[in-house]
Amino acid sequence: MNDIAAAAELTPKDFTSDQEIRWCPGCGDYAIVKIVRKALAEIGTPTENVVFVSGIGCAARFPYYMATYGFHTIHGRAPAIATGVKLANPDLDVWVVGGDGDMLSIGGNHTLHAVRRNVDLNILLFNNEIYGLTKGQYSPTSREGTRSPSTPMGSVDHPVSATSFALGAGARFVARSVDTNQKHMPMVLKRAHDHKGASFVEIFQNCIVYNDGVFNDFTEKKTAPDTQLHVEHGKPLIFGAEGNKGIRVNHDILDLEVVTVGENGVTMDDVLVHDETNRTLAGWLARMEAPDFPVAIGVLYCNPTESYDAAVGQQIADAKKKAPQASLNSLLQSGHTWTVEPH
Repeated sequence: MNDIAAAAELTPKDFTSDQEIRWCPGCGDYAIVKIVRKALAEIGTPTENVVFVSGIGCAARFPYYMATYGFHTIHGRAPAIATGVKLANPDLDVWVVGGDGDMLSIGGNHTLHAVRRNVDLNILLFNNEIYGLTKGQYSPTSREGTRSPSTPMGSVDHPVSATSFALGAGARFVARSVDTNQKHMPMVLKRAHDHKGASFVEIFQNCIVYNDGVFNDFTEKKTAPDTQLHVEHGKPLIFGAEGNKGIRVNHDILDLEVVTVGENGVTMDDVLVHDETNRTLAGWLARMEAPDFPVAIGVLYCNPTESYDAAVGQQIADAKKKAPQASLNSLLQSGHTWTVEPH
């Protein structure tokens, strides 16, 4: 059986391990693992060529629930270890899974460098704006005023935007989705996989125990049409239950604003068309927040360039062509070595 035929027969069950899932009942991670399995089956990479690497936290249990290779590593270091995996075997599909605390606090520097180097990794950041595993302390993405065991009077920290962070670090692919969106997330994951280089996907994920409903302002079905903006390359930035609200540039303040088509002389020609290769536009979209703006969902930015692992691989290939074939034994005995003679 050839690889194409084998891939065509993959199903989500092929990516499902025999481990009992140990997340809290109702956790958004259940929906995410289901969607990831579905997306991987559609991508078609054989299970033995897929690796999941995680750090520490609720999301870090992910590798146990996937019938693939996996590493449950140490706090914040998943991107660094995943980089080593990809360099050692570039043919593997390497997925990095972590929470907002794991990847933006203790692991912020490792996330930054994996993105900056443009290593061909699929980085999934589960953002629930709280520390779940360690019992509900506020995290780098927690909103101002968040009450938690570590901020009983409310957080006074200014939260970090995960997607703005990725764009600032030089990411060439930045996207967003929502844990419960069974139709949207597989598309985003497949786009991330197709991108050659570091792909950064923020997934808004509900923590039912310590931060339940924190994203309700833009994820509830009855209000989502007016509070979410689904971006697609080459299509107008239109949203709203009636499809008549749009995003345009206010040239007086050089920023975005919400307009209603048909009011105050506004036409469809005034509405911005999404260009996912435009980093400035992606930055604007990443900063949009309720209640003044809808939250942008989808591929905010995609502008590929050579990946780090491809460049390293080419360097190695070039070096092999220039250097004569040598034995490992001669290499070990070269340079500053000594022979100890008996008296």
